[in-house]
Amino acid sequence: MAIAELNGAAIVDEASFYAESRRAFGFHTASGDTIDTWVDCLSYLRDDENMTKFRLQPDEVLEIVITDSGALRARLPDLVDEIIFCVGGINERYEDYGEKPALELILR
Repeated sequence: MAIAELNGAAIVDEASFYAESRRAFGFHTASGDTIDTWVDCLSYLRDDENMTKFRLQPDEVLEIVITDSGALRARLPDLVDEIIFCVGGINERYEDYGEKPALELILR
């Protein structure tokens, strides 16, 4: 199982969330810092698009672990809610294409 760990203690605003995401997922710096780009990059984990450093097999799942998530939620509750919403939407996108969900979000 592939694991990407986001350091919740390092995320203090949207800019640091995208910086931490680039580090954890291997997003290209030219990909842009928007939630739409974040969703797009994580929607192609089983394709040859190379939008992240991960390339999942058909049944493989990427665990997204957010450490210090309680403190992150206290600081940026809307961001945490948006991440949860987006992970659900990305998994629905995979299912729409006849694939198994590709993401599992773990808040620690």
